[in-house]
Amino acid sequence: MCGRYTITVTMEELMIRYLTDDATITHYSPNYNAAPMQYIPAVIGSSTGNRLGELRWGLVPSWAKDDKIGSKMINARAETVAEKPAFKRLLSSRRCLIPSTGFYEWKKEGTHKQPMRILMKDDSIFSLAGLYDTWTDPDGNKLSTSTIITTEPNSLMADIHNRMPVILRPEDEADWLGRDNDDVQSLLGLLKPYQASKMRAYPVDSSVGNVHNNSVDLIQEIAQ
Repeated sequence: MCGRYTITVTMEELMIRYLTDDATITHYSPNYNAAPMQYIPAVIGSSTGNRLGELRWGLVPSWAKDDKIGSKMINARAETVAEKPAFKRLLSSRRCLIPSTGFYEWKKEGTHKQPMRILMKDDSIFSLAGLYDTWTDPDGNKLSTSTIITTEPNSLMADIHNRMPVILRPEDEADWLGRDNDDVQSLLGLLKPYQASKMRAYPVDSSVGNVHNNSVDLIQEIAQ
């Protein structure tokens, strides 16, 4: 499961990283504890290039009766994403990137769970593979939401948790976003564990467990 992550860079850095000047986020600020049901930055492809906007984390399928289902659909498993009714249509047509600078996972140590932050060794921005959909309420109001795809762990993550988010290689991002790419088998081939040798992990304070906490202190390494 991927239930918390960080996006700690500036809007300018995001726009440069994703090669776009088409950004519709009006109130952006770094997020040290992004959580489900929050609005998060996301990148989608368009006929004129990448677009950077916001999606609420927790997928609400277009056919849902109400939006309460979103809190239960923050992740989609790579192994079944092409089969589940909520996701299979989106895989061929509504894919997005979720920019990140790290994600949190809780490592079980006896009876204690130690929160860990996992990121790239070079501290760079990386892209989580996501899907999105738009739901319309009875009054005609539209809600655009997203889910993050997970996969089995790489060798770094295996010691921490039994799942990890799908991190796309930079060279695969264009294929994932491509609006004319509906080759499901090719897309499924991108949903694999990221190279462990390019990643690192370190322990952080347990205060990250409270979604109301959101400060740079959360990403500081602690002594064990």
